[in-house]
Amino acid sequence: MSGRTNGDESDGDATADGDATADGDATVDGDGTDTSGDGRVPPADDPDLHPESGAGSPKVVTAGHINWDVTIHVDELPERDGETRIERLEQSGGGSAANVAVGLVGLGGRSIVFGSVGGDESGALALRELASAGVDPGHVLVDAGEATSVTYVIVDGAGELLMLANEGANESYSAADLDRETLVSADHLHLTGQQPDTAAALATAAAEAGATRSFDPGRRVSDREYDAAIRASDLLFVNDREADALADATGIDPRAPDDRVVAVKHGGAGATVHTPHGDVSHPGFEVDAVDTAGAGDAFAAGFLGAILRDEAAAGDGFSHDPRDYQVPLLVANACGAIAAGTVTARTDLSWDRVRSVMGEEPEADLLIEIRA
Repeated sequence: MSGRTNGDESDGDATADGDATADGDATVDGDGTDTSGDGRVPPADDPDLHPESGAGSPKVVTAGHINWDVTIHVDELPERDGETRIERLEQSGGGSAANVAVGLVGLGGRSIVFGSVGGDESGALALRELASAGVDPGHVLVDAGEATSVTYVIVDGAGELLMLANEGANESYSAADLDRETLVSADHLHLTGQQPDTAAALATAAAEAGATRSFDPGRRVSDREYDAAIRASDLLFVNDREADALADATGIDPRAPDDRVVAVKHGGAGATVHTPHGDVSHPGFEVDAVDTAGAGDAFAAGFLGAILRDEAAAGDGFSHDPRDYQVPLLVANACGAIAAGTVTARTDLSWDRVRSVMGEEPEADLLIEIRA
């Protein structure tokens, strides 16, 4: 499957306009040109396309699922009672919290992963792989009475996927299992799908410790009571289907947030970052997609890896100026494209690979809307 991608694992058939403006608003394109004709919006700042030169090396706690993945590639999925040939089989670490942690390390960050695995060989393999990638797995709970969650990812010839998973031990932990000192020493807490009460308690504890918070609730956003965790988070990651489900379930409109930043992924049509003061959109990068599993995690890792190095935008809570998200959005889309072109959900990210995907002038495709 060839086309643009932002790194969302969805099919991208629902897209946001990104350039619609309300009465009295104005839109500027990536080079600062006013396209509304009234000249009221100042030019966007030229984005710094080398965010790795920003301040420090962000320390992030990622909390959520830690899995062992079995990725099976087939030419096409079989019909009911049918059979198909396995073209390729790979095993690797997985789970959204683990994937984001590894991606952040590849982009020069420091990662602590918090979650749980079973006391079995798959759990040992998952922890060993995290440690070898440079992630600190010392806060992972090992539940000896449960099996590690194993996810079977079946990918067809077009890069589309089907996932089979057991719950296993990946939600055996609770917020009480993470000491407060770990959150105090961190710059940021990134939450992924998990028990709603645990997510809410972790977000609240991180806020009290002075760390910024982000949350990627995943495909179960509509059937789990995530309202408290969402309201305690500064930054949300959702795809179009999840944004619609979130609006229906909670009354929070991800595309018109009042007091937080929301990155909405449009699959093959890129992504839009919505803030209370405006939006910034990018159509994504061309990629021959072979496996979209974990691409949304790579998107989150790229976004956080860029924004957390910008003290002006994230040093004291996340900025609500959409211009501050030009580079994080470009980096996130590039990381998603890298992941979509990689077999398995675990992706090796680096700034060199990001710049290679972005090309010479990626900012030319940015579309910015400023609202008073």
